Amino acid sequence: MATTLSGQRSVVGPTCRTILIGFCGVLMAHGTPAAGSRGTQADTSCCNVVELRQYTLHTGRREPFIELFDRTFADPLDATGMTVIGQFRDLDRSDRFVWLRGFQDMPSRAKELAAFYDSDLWHAYRNEANASIDDSDNVLLLQPASPTVRFKGIPPRPAAEDAPARVGLVVATLYYAKADRLSAFAAIFDRSLRRRAEASGARTLAEYLTSTQENNFPRLPVRVGEHIFVWVAKFTGSEAYATYQAKLAVDKKWTSTLWPTAREQLTRDPEVLRLTPTPRSRLRG
Repeated sequence: MATTLSGQRSVVGPTCRTILIGFCGVLMAHGTPAAGSRGTQADTSCCNVVELRQYTLHTGRREPFIELFDRTFADPLDATGMTVIGQFRDLDRSDRFVWLRGFQDMPSRAKELAAFYDSDLWHAYRNEANASIDDSDNVLLLQPASPTVRFKGIPPRPAAEDAPARVGLVVATLYYAKADRLSAFAAIFDRSLRRRAEASGARTLAEYLTSTQENNFPRLPVRVGEHIFVWVAKFTGSEAYATYQAKLAVDKKWTSTLWPTAREQLTRDPEVLRLTPTPRSRLRG
């Protein structure tokens, strides 16, 4: 059986009045401003720990799930203290919803996840959410590859009526390293590959590695035993990304030296996620 968004199944919870009271209690307990005001401040809580979450949804359920997530879950998740960095449609998989959330550290992660998944609001809506989800176990727990190349300065979340017209493209590339070569690949990437990619049109947003820390919220499973370098970049759109790929394809230094050297550190070809932001995603292309 596929694990649901919360790792649990339950009946629908209390009345709307109780939902509001319970959710306000979550906000007060954490001393966190409402999401609208929090989004205008610096994200000091983000992002030393990041989850990259890929959900496979039932056929035809992606758009209803996005509407539910944007309307009902995004701001309350932020209000616990975590940062919902962005939520996306996967351009190459019509049943895939991808999102990123960040935390200051692992103790904060456990506290903030419990605050949300034990809340009355989640109890009231989880059956509706889980009805759309076929699988939610494809989750990577990540740590920054370096202190300087990580998510920071995440912009405020747009209001539903103010969703930007320009969508853009976010591309997350997963590099599967050999067990003892993850650090070596990260060094090669930062020393040469990233600079060449940026010269060809990419704009780096963050670099992360799979974390070796134990999952401290076991209700939500994460993938373990893998050695993955995750590079997140943005482009103005799919055409810009295609142009970037074409430039690298004819770059003799890239094709003859840089990429073959880096590829030796990997167990397989990279996994590429081409992602378009939902209307209320904070991270955009």
